[in-house]
Amino acid sequence: MIIRRSSERGHADHGWLRSFHTFSFAGYYDPAHMGFGALRVINEDRVQPGKGFGTHPHRDMEIISYVLDGGLEHRDSMGNGSVIRPGDVQRMSAGTGVTHSEFNASRSELVHFLQIWIVPDRRGIAPSYEQKAFPEAERRGKLRLVASRDGRAGSVLVHQDMNLYASLLGAGEPVRYEVPAARRAWIHVARGSVEIGGARLDAGDAAAVSEAGALDIVGKDPAEVLVFDLA
Repeated sequence: MIIRRSSERGHADHGWLRSFHTFSFAGYYDPAHMGFGALRVINEDRVQPGKGFGTHPHRDMEIISYVLDGGLEHRDSMGNGSVIRPGDVQRMSAGTGVTHSEFNASRSELVHFLQIWIVPDRRGIAPSYEQKAFPEAERRGKLRLVASRDGRAGSVLVHQDMNLYASLLGAGEPVRYEVPAARRAWIHVARGSVEIGGARLDAGDAAAVSEAGALDIVGKDPAEVLVFDLA
């Protein structure tokens, strides 16, 4: 298990936006951290009230938004318009090309969210969009599948051989994930603190696991964790 500490991430402060980059992104470049398998981007963003990302294009990328606090207003060239809130998972497949904007839906409070990019298993697919809600009860003390290649168990569908799980853990509460043979896992602590294999991971920290076997994640403080299962 290799730990990637929050303090080691790239950082950009644009005033209206404070962003931490787990992997190389925009002006932050680290050849040792270009992604993890098909997982290319995890940006932790905090956007000031009423501010956001104006209309801009994407191609051939699976983009997942996971909101921690506040509301993120989404609009795109496919005609979709929504507000993404905590518990929601939004997936946009850029495919052959799409434009979109993301703004803080509030005029008084920050929006805090994770922007996740997954490299698709093929290029040139038709753009598409999906958003689903996963109540706290479904994530409390368990690993809830929220994104997968086949959209099983009510998860959003991602065009890549990956599974994304979300979990909410109380202090001392454990959850176990069995990393399958010939696969690997990336565990991102979205908030709070956990213990994995005797190591403490705090908000923004992550762990890369490249061997099959049981992975015990125990809440040290109330925590929110994402587990990426990747080929």
